[in-house]
Parts: sequence; structure tokens; C-alpha cells
Amino acid sequence: MTLHEVTRLTGVSAQQQYVSLYTDLLQTVRDLGLLRRRQGYYVTRMSIVLGALLAVVACMILLGNSWHQLWLAGALALVLVQVAFLSHDSAHRQIFRSNARNDLTARILAGCVLGMSVSWWRSKHNKHHAAPNQADRDPDVQLKVLAFTPDAVVERGPVGRWFAARQGWLFFPLLTLEGVGLHASSLTHLLRRGATRADRIDAAVVASRIGVYVGALYFLLPPGKATAFLGLQLAVFGVCLGAAFAPNHKGMPIVPPGMKLDFLRRQVLTSRNIRGGILTDFAMGGLNYQIEHHLFPSMPRPTLRRVRPLVREYCELHGIAYAEVGLFTSYKIVVDYLNNVGLRARDPFDCPLAAELRSTGGPSAGGRGDLA
Repeated sequence: MTLHEVTRLTGVSAQQQYVSLYTDLLQTVRDLGLLRRRQGYYVTRMSIVLGALLAVVACMILLGNSWHQLWLAGALALVLVQVAFLSHDSAHRQIFRSNARNDLTARILAGCVLGMSVSWWRSKHNKHHAAPNQADRDPDVQLKVLAFTPDAVVERGPVGRWFAARQGWLFFPLLTLEGVGLHASSLTHLLRRGATRADRIDAAVVASRIGVYVGALYFLLPPGKATAFLGLQLAVFGVCLGAAFAPNHKGMPIVPPGMKLDFLRRQVLTSRNIRGGILTDFAMGGLNYQIEHHLFPSMPRPTLRRVRPLVREYCELHGIAYAEVGLFTSYKIVVDYLNNVGLRARDPFDCPLAAELRSTGGPSAGGRGDLA
């Protein structure tokens, strides 16, 4: 039965049907208490992570001038990845009931501990959540380094097209530069022309954190060891953080510019879950439940595992494809997709519902993907 037939028989518009699909699911989740904050979980986790951070710093001071410091560089990177996940959760207002407390926690974790701008990240991430994988709206598919659509490949010169044909294999090596890129993007955003007073304060905090960290390294270690420590820490941080974000949307359908989709289908059809247990949850910061995270951005991390069976069953009931694969399978998909972006002449969103929506001018996702 087509959407038009359902509308004629029930008197309910397609837009009302689409909105109802998500609101019905959301109401069920609320009734089950799955959106309640888990402050005890987060306080415990933050205490452990910050304790680990202090332990690494203490070991660095005690070890002194030694090449064994490189082991601590790797350990520091892994701890900072966990700090990044906590900052992400706080910026999504998953931790406290108070928005102000969530925002303050995110600023402290991002600015003072990581040396990054939470305002820059929130602005970019809001756009991503509102329109994941939409070619003209999602900043995560509008990167200058990587091409995500055939049109993006065509627009490049010979060198750019050569790179695009191999970008899948180069993707993980490029992640070693992700840490540097995040710091640079933060400062560029904060120091831009027209920056607000709050941006200037954030810029001072971020710059101070970076300056103190780099200065302390070169005070503690000779230049060669300090440079090696800094380079390894940033490389491991970039690879681990990027490897947690990469499987979530890359290789999933790209939504053409201007296409309107209802919120439920927009979030589910463009996202991918990663199967695994406690270790996967830890390594990916809960982002392995990407579908549930996109449907309920403020849901606490430990609850995502509990809501997954409900969401999966709901999607199956309504004929909505629910993507879930193993971690290494997801990486294979990402590499294959990136290597073949310019070679596959196909509809970037090959979905019967999308074709139906093209003809009906179906509903927009609206702003439900925002962090707020």
C-alpha cells in the first residue's frame, strides 16, 4: 500500500504518519524511564578517568628523561580519548538535568583538559545531527581532504582524483593528523573575525592549556624526546578517536541536496551500529549504538544498550532498514566506499521510501537532531 492510499483510507496525512512514527517510539522510551539521567554512572566514570589522567602525569614526572616516556604518551592519548567521550556526552546534555551544569562540564573537559573548543564542536555537531549524511547540510561529508560523493571527485583536479581513488587506504594513516586538526580547527573558530566575548574567553583557555602542556613537555624532557612524545600522543589520540567515529555513517547512504525525510528514517537509514560487548562500548564511548544515539541524543550512554532491542524491533515492524555489523566489517565497508566514491554511478540514496518522498514532498526532519 502506498502512502497516498494510506492517507485516503485513514484520513491521516503522510507527514502526520511520519511524525507519529517517531513520537510514538519516543513516548514509549519515556514511559520506560530510559531517558532518565545516570549521574552516578557519570560521576564514577569521570572520577576514574581524571584519576587515570593524574596517574599518567605523575608517572611522567617520576620517570623523567627516558625513552620509556613514549609508553606514557600512548597511555595519555587513550585517557584523553575517554575525556573526549565524556565531553561529547556532556555537550549532548546526557549527564545532568541542568543544561548549565552540562555546558560547564563540557567546557571544562574540552577546553581545560583536551585543549579544544566545545562551542566550535557543538556548532558543527548540531548540523551533523540535524541532517546526517545530507550532501548540502552535513559538515562531516563536506570535508576538503576526503570526497564523499561522485560530484566532489569530479570537481577535483588530477591530483585530487588520484588521491580520491586511494583515499580509503589513506584514511587511517590520515587519522594520525586528526588530533592536530581538531586543535587547529578549534583555534581557527575561536579567533575568527566577529568572534564573541565568550569565544575570546574560550580561546584564552584553549591556548593556555595547549601552551602549558607543550611547555611542560619541553621542560621535563629534552627537545627530541619531547617532540616524539607530543607527536605520538597526538597520533594515537587522532587514530583512536577517528576510529570510533568513522564506522558510524561513512559508507551509509548519502542524502541528495534538498531531499526531505522524516526524522526517524533520516536518523536510522544514514547510521550504522557496531556489534560488540563491553570492550567495544569502552573503546567507542557508546557511539557503537549510533542509531539509538541519533534518535535520542540526550539519552545517557549506558542506556543506549538497553534501548537498542526496542529500536531494532520497532524498525523491523515498520520496514525500516536497521544496519548493524562487526567493527572490522565496518572498517572494510568504510575503506571500500571511500576508494570507490568516484566510480559508482548510482543513486546516492537508493531507497523506495526516498522515491516516494520525492514525489510527495514528504516531511522535513526539522530540528530534532540538535544537541539542545
